[in-house]
Amino acid sequence: MVNIPRLSIIIIAMMVFGNVGMLHSQHTDVILDVNSGKLHYQIYGEGSPILIINGGPGMNSEGFKPLAEELSKTNSVILYDQRGTGLSTLHDINSVTITINAMAEDIEVLRCHLNIDQWTVLGHSFGGMLAYYYTAKYPEHVSALIQSSSGGLDLTIIERLDIRGSLSQTQRDSLDYYTRKISNGDTSYATAYNRGKFLAPAYVYNSTYIPIVAKRLTQGNRAINSLVWQDLRRIEFSTASFFKTFKKPVLILHGKDDVVGLSIPEHAHNLIPNSELVILENCKHYGWLDAKTAYFNAINTFTKNL
Repeated sequence: MVNIPRLSIIIIAMMVFGNVGMLHSQHTDVILDVNSGKLHYQIYGEGSPILIINGGPGMNSEGFKPLAEELSKTNSVILYDQRGTGLSTLHDINSVTITINAMAEDIEVLRCHLNIDQWTVLGHSFGGMLAYYYTAKYPEHVSALIQSSSGGLDLTIIERLDIRGSLSQTQRDSLDYYTRKISNGDTSYATAYNRGKFLAPAYVYNSTYIPIVAKRLTQGNRAINSLVWQDLRRIEFSTASFFKTFKKPVLILHGKDDVVGLSIPEHAHNLIPNSELVILENCKHYGWLDAKTAYFNAINTFTKNL
């Protein structure tokens, strides 16, 4: 087990709290000063703790605030920026500081700081892969697991994911155009947003949400993204052997039309003994947008029964 570094804590918050195994703040905003840089997190609501691990990799947690706010109606929700993203900063970004293990250790540092014995962990997309990894490493501190449009237990997603295949020819041509502009040095928000606008239809079923996802797609760090996938390949990422015998409850939520496909969540459901699979109709990669009622009903029912 990796030793957890001692923390020098900078708290920028609405209130200072002690034991937060049951959290009582309505909205707390905190930056931890850690050895490798800074780790930023927020807490919404009160009650039993749920950690949200956002997708990416290399993206901040900004787009997950609506999810945190909704879940905070019945629980305390911890939302954080993964290392090197958002307000979480690193002294250096390289193959040593950006690894799946380092990302899992950040989560454990956060849990220790909050003095939480066990929490429910919700991982979305790549965040689902990180949630699987963290849970396999620290199972005693995870009371339950929620997988939301997860990337899966292993690297199968690299072979199966075909984002462009779900786009029209016009969308692909427009995506290529703006991608070339970025590759040629155009770093403007407008160009990034326009690229996202033509990529977003792969991720949402309801076109109303394209602007939301397009904005989300401007928030990525390509260097971090590349380093994470490099590390996952290096370690031959797989948590399947661990989860064959994992007995705690696992909820797997997945859009029927998700670009990730159905074989990845079905494989996890068939492998994990105490798992429940919910397929969301008329839904792609963002369940809380395309299928809001069904998505939150499934989570609320799951957490009430813990």
